Amino acid sequence: MKFRRQFLIKAPLSLLAVATAGRADQLATSSPPPGAPPTFGASPPVGPEVSEHTFAEAEKLMQVTLTPHERNMAAASWRASMPVMLERRTGPNKLVLEADLVPAMRWIPLADGGKKRVRRERFLRSKAVQVPLPAHDADIAYAPVTQLSRWIASRVLTAERLTRIYLARIARFDPQLRCVITLTADHALAQAKQADREIAAGKYRGPLHGIPYGVKDLLDTKDIATTWGAEPFMHRVPARDAAVVTKLTAAGAILIAKLSLGALAMNDIWFGGQTMNPWLPEEGSSGSSAGPGSATAAGLVAFSIGSETGGSIVSPSMRCGVTGLRPTFGRVPRTGAMTLCWSLDKLGPMTRTVEDAMLVLNVISGVDAGDVASVPAVLDFDAAAPVRGLRVGYIPAWMQDSPATDVDRAALAAIEKLGMMPMPVSLPDWPYQSLNVILFAEAAAAFEEIVLDARANQLKVQVPDAWPNLFRQSRFLSAVDFVQADRMRRKVALEMTRIFSEVDVLLVPSLRDEMLTISNFTGHPSLTLRTGSVEVSEARSDWAPDPANPLPKFSPPRRVPHGVTLIGRLFDEGTMAQAGLALERFFAVAQERPPGFHG
Repeated sequence: MKFRRQFLIKAPLSLLAVATAGRADQLATSSPPPGAPPTFGASPPVGPEVSEHTFAEAEKLMQVTLTPHERNMAAASWRASMPVMLERRTGPNKLVLEADLVPAMRWIPLADGGKKRVRRERFLRSKAVQVPLPAHDADIAYAPVTQLSRWIASRVLTAERLTRIYLARIARFDPQLRCVITLTADHALAQAKQADREIAAGKYRGPLHGIPYGVKDLLDTKDIATTWGAEPFMHRVPARDAAVVTKLTAAGAILIAKLSLGALAMNDIWFGGQTMNPWLPEEGSSGSSAGPGSATAAGLVAFSIGSETGGSIVSPSMRCGVTGLRPTFGRVPRTGAMTLCWSLDKLGPMTRTVEDAMLVLNVISGVDAGDVASVPAVLDFDAAAPVRGLRVGYIPAWMQDSPATDVDRAALAAIEKLGMMPMPVSLPDWPYQSLNVILFAEAAAAFEEIVLDARANQLKVQVPDAWPNLFRQSRFLSAVDFVQADRMRRKVALEMTRIFSEVDVLLVPSLRDEMLTISNFTGHPSLTLRTGSVEVSEARSDWAPDPANPLPKFSPPRRVPHGVTLIGRLFDEGTMAQAGLALERFFAVAQERPPGFHG
């Protein structure tokens, strides 16, 4: 093969162009002499004719420059040398790639540098405190799972009563919030009655037994619609449960609702409208875990499951004032979850307290054969562990620049007051957004069919920064740039390994774009929690500014939740949560409820 390739490389351009053009139609019928090896550029011509002008225009997209001779050669030989790009899709030998088929390449987070804190499997809850059952249903609904579980275990509260409380709140408040896509009332009541029978018989399964929850509607549920928030999939009904749903069912948790997500996991608009923020109902709840953020904040579920690819747990947790835990990539199996990006997607809990998030994480962690990226990992957590001496890294410039606020700076000050050690760290000034080539390419591959058959045109939002346009644009990304972005990913991961050899946890402004990108691509876990409030004079949006549709303004400004994000070592969610618990107790704002949703 190498000698025939050398001819293609070394032959004069004009001769090659003429030869290629003249031989193109003969390739399908001519046969090489016996013993000739296969070669690139000798396949039957496939696909449409292209011209030098085609390449001249494509150069603008790829940011490369060819000479006229190079352009001529590329155009003349394209149909013979590059049919491999087309045949799978256009034939003659078409091949359908099933939706659950994963790429051969997979991301494996690097082993963490420095001293390992995680050495054993340990999960210790906070000490039980006797708290009487409140007289008002709303006070029960807003209680953390940590407390609900103890009322249910002691049988002062039944799973059926708790389920009916949440069902009543959904009926009352969901018309305003639009956070529920499918209500599973009959299913939930049947599960609740079963839980009460089991608990009465002494068969208590653990802290999630009898606890109603909701899942982002990209997790499959057997015989219950799973719509992905998108018009083309409104009537999709899976035949089996996602691995995470199976784990929660085994733990005795009660599925009460399939919660909204921005269509195909982008932002907060789905086929039923926009999901709204309970704290500021004039604005969206952010996304794409829009429903989990909104429903959890408004006390419509005890906890929820969200997903994140590039900020979809962090952002709605911030806006709705809940706790969002994005686990290490590979800790929680994604079998039965919609794929947006095989090497980035993560599933995690959205709750009202840090310990609640850990209770849920403890149940949904594990390996599943359907997710080749899932790996065995211990979980070491002690709710009563001291935090004194923990090294908390921060990037000084980030604490002064937007989007940091006084809430971020107060959290940094609290670190020292709590006995932890704030330590300045640095990151190279690299073009981190270049990593998004991986996201765009994988997402466009995951949803190739709805782009090619135009079903993507059915999605409600068709603006430049929505998936339909991005999917179409991504068809023109360079494979070379994809590989280079993947190499850059490894380089960034090594930088994070260096930082975590110096510190135990990172404290960052939650919406700092660089860290959202970096930590999602490297696979590090994050914990977002409310630590205070800010005032806003204008509604916020996940979408690019649109002068034709201005956002609502407020005078006087409105008070809304705000918080910070902790980034942990790979597979060390326990240490990250211990620091989060300390901050949660210090600021004592997690129990506050959004106005209008108290009762």
